[in-house]
Amino acid sequence: MLSPSVFSVALFAAGAAAHGAVTSYTFAGKNYPGYQGFSPGNSKNVVQWQWPDYNPITSCSAAKVRCNGGTSATESATVAPGDKVSATWGQWTHSQGPILVWLYKCPGSFSSCDGSGAGWFKIDEAGFHGDGVKTFLDSEVNSGWDIAKLVGGNKQWTSTIPQGLAPGNYLIRHELIALHQANAPQFYPECAQVVVTGSGTATPDASYKAAIPGYCKDSDANIKVPINNHQLPQTYAIPGPPVFKGTGAKLVREFTA
Repeated sequence: MLSPSVFSVALFAAGAAAHGAVTSYTFAGKNYPGYQGFSPGNSKNVVQWQWPDYNPITSCSAAKVRCNGGTSATESATVAPGDKVSATWGQWTHSQGPILVWLYKCPGSFSSCDGSGAGWFKIDEAGFHGDGVKTFLDSEVNSGWDIAKLVGGNKQWTSTIPQGLAPGNYLIRHELIALHQANAPQFYPECAQVVVTGSGTATPDASYKAAIPGYCKDSDANIKVPINNHQLPQTYAIPGPPVFKGTGAKLVREFTA
């Protein structure tokens, strides 16, 4: 039988080949440790759902794609509309693919919240900005993908809680879709628990919501991507519904009218 220390090393070696997981968060300026999947005894009380591994998920219809197969956390972070929320990855390797950040309002307590049904809505997304002349979908150096910002540096992505968002218990889901292998997407989702405070009333309507799994199909052109084919249009449409901006979108329209 392996000793606990040897077993932990073996687990780490198995996971090291994977791209990475969220290992910490910063919510409203306060730092929160993430779940340490290879030494779970050290991170029992965290805001992050406790995942079994961070190997790639290869189908967007897999149940694991919702929260990496994670289970409810024991803690939650507190945020207000307009606050900054950041996720930090322990490692990340490739520069191709989108970043998506989702919220899901729990109908009650976190302990009974599983993220089921069409209640997920995006609050942030990042995709491809290459010109198709010098920077292609598969370009690794001088990548046109925003995900390249996670390669090197502090591997952190920061988003904003929508203005005027109605208070309550929410799951926040950070998702990376790695597209570096042609026609072979890899999904890396992680979930954490946040309590939104305030007296806002903004809630997304059905046009902003989706089920996870369910927001994409494996055969979709922006999921099964022949990324090395430079003869195809060098553009990318991020999967899922549009980003919900809360009352911030209304204020922009009123200001520019």
